[in-house]
Amino acid sequence: MTRCAWFHCFSGIAGDMALGSLIDAGADSGAVLAMLNQLDLADWELTFEPVLRGGLAGIKARVVAHETHVHRTATDIAAMIEKAQLPSRVTQRALATFWALAEVEGRMHNQPPEQVHFHEVGAIDSIIDIVGTCAALEALDIDEIWASAITTGTGTTQAAHGEIPVPAPATVGLLAGVPTRGTEVPFELTTPTGAALLVANATGWGPMPAMQIEASGFGAGDRDLEGRPNMTQVIVGTTAEATTPGHPVTLLEVNVDDATGETLAHTVTCCLEAGAHDAWITPIVGKKGRPAHVVSALCDPTQSAALAAVLTTETGSLGVRGQTLERWTAARQMDTVEVEGHTIAVKVTAGRAKIEHDDAARAAKQLGLPLREVVARAEAAWRS
Repeated sequence: MTRCAWFHCFSGIAGDMALGSLIDAGADSGAVLAMLNQLDLADWELTFEPVLRGGLAGIKARVVAHETHVHRTATDIAAMIEKAQLPSRVTQRALATFWALAEVEGRMHNQPPEQVHFHEVGAIDSIIDIVGTCAALEALDIDEIWASAITTGTGTTQAAHGEIPVPAPATVGLLAGVPTRGTEVPFELTTPTGAALLVANATGWGPMPAMQIEASGFGAGDRDLEGRPNMTQVIVGTTAEATTPGHPVTLLEVNVDDATGETLAHTVTCCLEAGAHDAWITPIVGKKGRPAHVVSALCDPTQSAALAAVLTTETGSLGVRGQTLERWTAARQMDTVEVEGHTIAVKVTAGRAKIEHDDAARAAKQLGLPLREVVARAEAAWRS
């Protein structure tokens, strides 16, 4: 049996909302606090308050800290988490979350991820929210994390560098390829912290997987919203691996017999950038014996219209065909290793560790080493 937590982000998700929902679903607050006390952080307090939001009862996780003007790097936070000697899944999930944030912030500010200085995310409350959520998942013995489409708001919000749009640029970057839906709610429903927790650790996306429900909970946001509860819901249960339903996906295809190889390769790249799970090209023989190709893209059903537009625009095809399939994804977690001072992400599944190509390629270029050498060193570092 696999223990599963499904987050229903009907009003978005933030770190404190995720943590509150898990406590409301039965995670032992004492066990969570005991793990958080392992962190080298001083002068903070975490409380769990019963509240109402839109008539629904839930838990508000509230961190009180007196630290100001401390800007930690991703490397600083990773070192703090690793030093804390937390349970392995807590460490892995927390590190994966912070490195996901570091990657997107690095792209935004043209910096290597390990050198990114966190402002809001580096504050004590965000560290407590992220590590606390991972600790609460451990307290509930959660093996797999699933999530619905992520709801976002609109308007603007205040950040360290001034007023920024909602959803925040970091949130948008994190949610690339993830089922997402916007609303007219003029507030930040989903924060970078909440998005990163799910993006870094989710097994899959979509409706609640088949499970025997054991508990559920609601985590509250700060304010009351008109017309909807400002809550994140979590449902916890067990599911037999053999009967777990696949995640629904859409397979889109076009036949092309008049495009160059460069055009076809560019189309695959555009599909992946637009959020496709995968994209590929298959050679075929068309009518009248003409050589042709099938360009295929696998995507979430919510993205099928956008991906169909990419296929027709880039290939010039006059139509797209599609079918709904199911996809079974293996549970995976993210880890990191160091190669000559360069941090490289590792995707870990049962019996296999896969080095992230982009990280290895960047390190190889900076170190002046062949890519295969950096990959070999990273694999050896992970095994050790």
